[in-house]
Amino acid sequence: MTAPAVLPVVTDPVTPDPPRRARRPQVHAEGERPSRTARILAGVFLVAVALYFLVPVYWLVVASTKSTGDLFSTPGFLFADFQFVENLVRLSEQADGIFWRWMFNSLIYSGLGSVLMTFISVISGYALAMYRFRGRTVILAAALGSMLVPQTVLAQPTYVLLVEMGLNNTMLGVLLPSLVYPFGVMLGFVYSQTSVPMELLEAARLDGASEWRAFWSIALKLLSPGAVTILLFAFIGSWNNFMLPLLVLSDARLQPVTVGLSGWSQAAITVPGLQSLVIIGSLLSILPIIVVFVSLQRYWRSGLAAGGVRF
Repeated sequence: MTAPAVLPVVTDPVTPDPPRRARRPQVHAEGERPSRTARILAGVFLVAVALYFLVPVYWLVVASTKSTGDLFSTPGFLFADFQFVENLVRLSEQADGIFWRWMFNSLIYSGLGSVLMTFISVISGYALAMYRFRGRTVILAAALGSMLVPQTVLAQPTYVLLVEMGLNNTMLGVLLPSLVYPFGVMLGFVYSQTSVPMELLEAARLDGASEWRAFWSIALKLLSPGAVTILLFAFIGSWNNFMLPLLVLSDARLQPVTVGLSGWSQAAITVPGLQSLVIIGSLLSILPIIVVFVSLQRYWRSGLAAGGVRF
């Protein structure tokens, strides 16, 4: 008998597995996602910064509800007997209610001064951005360089000049020097370059509009977010102005709230009871800034973002 034929076994050719592609890290649209440790450290840093600014405000709120005796006999961050209304009444009666006169003066200096300051800054920045004339670069360099000079350095020369002009101890002597705002001029220059197309102004000129009409009807509307930003910075700077009013004004009824409270703070060393009035006065003095900032926050954020494109 013959052995049965053994059929060859046919096997499929072995194909090697395709190489695995290296897994790419997930990347967000704005860049690589930070690690968990980096996010935690960033959160801790932001919380620390927030506490650094909020803790003094919290202490001010707590201290404004205490009597003068409780200020020194109770823990600083804990409430005691609620004396806020009594402190407010005493504040209104002190020196025939001069505190509210100081608040009114600050509103005049900051409100009127910031509006005029904003208008001058916007129109100056617009002219420097839209027109080419001899000396333009020198003016820009001077405006930028003056931002580097501290205001305290200019306070004494400004006072001497105001005395020679007969404007010392007047409200006008405080308002006039504050109208020059180099930082606002530079912001107006940047916003004008970013927000006002030259083609739009050329079209207005072809339609017969004057330069003044083109500014009021077209450019000023486009610059409104930037103008609000300048207004906010100008208001805060004018409200916190201290050195110039201290030198110029000797009449207590013309002083802003910053100078008035500073005088009370110095007198509190020898006059008992003024400490609580200084504290509640300081709390009330920051309320206008908070109201203005919250009211203009939406315009301020959009205007600052627009200016940041070129600044």
